[in-house]
Amino acid sequence: MSPKGLRPKSDWRPKCAFLLFACGFWLAFPAVAQAARIGDAIETDWREQALRFLSLRDVAVRNVVLGTICMGISCGLFGGYVVARRLALFGDTLSHAVLPGVALGFLWSHTKNPLYIFIGAAAAGLLGTVVVAWIQKTTRIKEDSALGLVLSGFYAIGICLLTVIQKMEYGDQSGIDSFLFGQAAALSLEDVQLMGVVAFGALVMVILFRKELLLTSFDEGFARSVGVPVEFMRYLLLLGLTFAVVTSLQAVGVVLVSALLITPAATAYLLTDRMATLLILSACFGVAGGVLGAFVSFLGSNLPTGPLMVLACSAFFGLAFFFGPKHGLTARWARLRHRSRQVLLENTLKASYHVLEQNGFATESISIGALAGRRRVSVAEARREADDLLAAGFITLVKKGEPSPRLSQDVLFTLAPSGWERACQIVRNHRLWELYLTNEARYAADHVHEDAEKIEHVLGEDVVRQLERILKNPRHDPHGKLIPSMEDIERMAPRDHAPEPTAGYFRRA
Repeated sequence: MSPKGLRPKSDWRPKCAFLLFACGFWLAFPAVAQAARIGDAIETDWREQALRFLSLRDVAVRNVVLGTICMGISCGLFGGYVVARRLALFGDTLSHAVLPGVALGFLWSHTKNPLYIFIGAAAAGLLGTVVVAWIQKTTRIKEDSALGLVLSGFYAIGICLLTVIQKMEYGDQSGIDSFLFGQAAALSLEDVQLMGVVAFGALVMVILFRKELLLTSFDEGFARSVGVPVEFMRYLLLLGLTFAVVTSLQAVGVVLVSALLITPAATAYLLTDRMATLLILSACFGVAGGVLGAFVSFLGSNLPTGPLMVLACSAFFGLAFFFGPKHGLTARWARLRHRSRQVLLENTLKASYHVLEQNGFATESISIGALAGRRRVSVAEARREADDLLAAGFITLVKKGEPSPRLSQDVLFTLAPSGWERACQIVRNHRLWELYLTNEARYAADHVHEDAEKIEHVLGEDVVRQLERILKNPRHDPHGKLIPSMEDIERMAPRDHAPEPTAGYFRRA
């Protein structure tokens, strides 16, 4: 039976054909019927509906919004620890394991009393947790397999019990199967009060046991060493997680409740590296996704509330996944592109140093043709790389005027002081690492070049100083070439030249 709608009813005659079709559709697709929305199918102006929702003057809307806020807080807080502890499958198992308890709670009271259903579902969830632990301890089965066994087994028992209840002659069993897919519009004041108690308990638990939960979530061995009761904190967290799942069943159902545990916390996980911030963001995303889903369901025509809540949370996750400032796909692509450009600049500077070294540092000038030969690229590619160095201020031009295509490879440039210093640093890092691998790691001298090509770009000054101390300030690498020191860099620094043409000089050739 569908809950009473929140929208004003109009004349039934124009809607008679639609209602007959809807009844047939619901009988053919019961899942859609159970994923009920807030409001009925009567179309009115969306502005009026939005104002009606935001004003909270309807009791059903008020119950849904308050229940959603409480559900978002409890699921968001506990979901943060689920993601941090990598217990996503456990949350899904728990949400399915409570279904037999829902049926047993109804059989206990013969009514859809929220308290009896809560007790039965919580007991079933805790029993499922104990069964998973028992299977792990008494058999060779791993945790993921044990979770799969409990999920499928308890869910099958729940379905069978719900089918039996539907055939019994109770007067209040209609709608009991709504716990499968959720029926947010049917939230009562008692449901909201129970959600509020669980949300308040989640806040108190997270505040009182903040340090203990943090330690046990990331390093159980260290937590034991400092006297934290690891097993007690684990079962306390699972108990709170069970309560959060049970109170959310009426709103989103057994099938989707795990999404409200995982999705807001996963979204927060992409935006921060601090646990406290993750918990706050997870709760906020849970509340925002739930309220937004309820709002869209109230405005839309025949749109289920529970799935829309999950879709709203998924939309937040999509935004964080693509546009997160640190771990988002766009930010990672930008960092990778910047790093690739930086490596290319440093490789070009290193090649310029090698050209000067090959000539015995007899001259400061380097030609585009010599750079192309050292880099093993075409002259056009060498011009582009030199132009990037010019734009970064690492080189200055010796030959003035607009180059012609025929003479482009003869254009001369010198390393600016900043370019010379960076080129010497890259060469120093490369040769120091080669010497370290041959002396300390006992690599063959002809097997160290490729590794040094990668590590030369990431060695910091502190690591370089440590390598110099370990190697006792060496002067030559395994191949007998000079390792530039700070004194060499300052002594052999080129003279600073006058201002040169702007970027794009070489590309115009």
